[in-house]
Amino acid sequence: MRILLLGGTGEARALAAVLVDRGHDVVSSLAGRVSRPALPVGRVRTGGFGGVDGLVAHLSHHAVRAVVDATHPFAAQISANAAEACALTGVPLVRLQRAGWERHADAGRFHWVADVEVARVAAEGLGVRPFVTTGRQQLEVFAGWDDRYVLARVVDPPHWPVPASWELLQARGPYTYAAERALMEDRRVDVLLTKDSGGALTEAKLEAAARLCVPVVVVRRPPLPDGVVVVEEPAAAARWVESLG
Repeated sequence: MRILLLGGTGEARALAAVLVDRGHDVVSSLAGRVSRPALPVGRVRTGGFGGVDGLVAHLSHHAVRAVVDATHPFAAQISANAAEACALTGVPLVRLQRAGWERHADAGRFHWVADVEVARVAAEGLGVRPFVTTGRQQLEVFAGWDDRYVLARVVDPPHWPVPASWELLQARGPYTYAAERALMEDRRVDVLLTKDSGGALTEAKLEAAARLCVPVVVVRRPPLPDGVVVVEEPAAAARWVESLG
């Protein structure tokens, strides 16, 4: 069975390994926004499709039998495009998305906000030495914080000069509790900003913040397209693929 796997996450790589092992023709598609990405087994393509029309053409031209959207929880545009393209072509679609942090033990203490801009405003009322872990793409939202120390952690550096008062830390998870706590204590962080990415790779910062009584601002996930089947584990996505026959 030919499967288009919209990937870029650990869950996508785990699913690709299972499906390839079972003999399926899997093509993993990566957005190409991260340098040196971890690659899945099987065939890989990089780059966009050209919107909904391009994705429709791709599905038809390559006789794709099923699509698994296992992109990052905040990759809202490709998820919307996949839902529309699959509806137009009749290709089955499932969304593989890891559980978010709304189930975290400290979720009730988090300051939940709708987007990064609101997160900035919320954080300004909570602390003066922020630890920003919301990613590179919207980092410029915080550019006005040129009057304070900011610890900003990214996988790849931004394409604009950050203020001189900032410390830019390039790193890729997983992170340990001990390392996260030591980092926050050493930099005297007093507010943490993050997105509801979920997963274990970056969860340690939440525990460290709780132990240090550092308030946490969490950007909620964008809503999923209506009518899309959602599973949280690669094994469940594999069973869905197998059910197609």
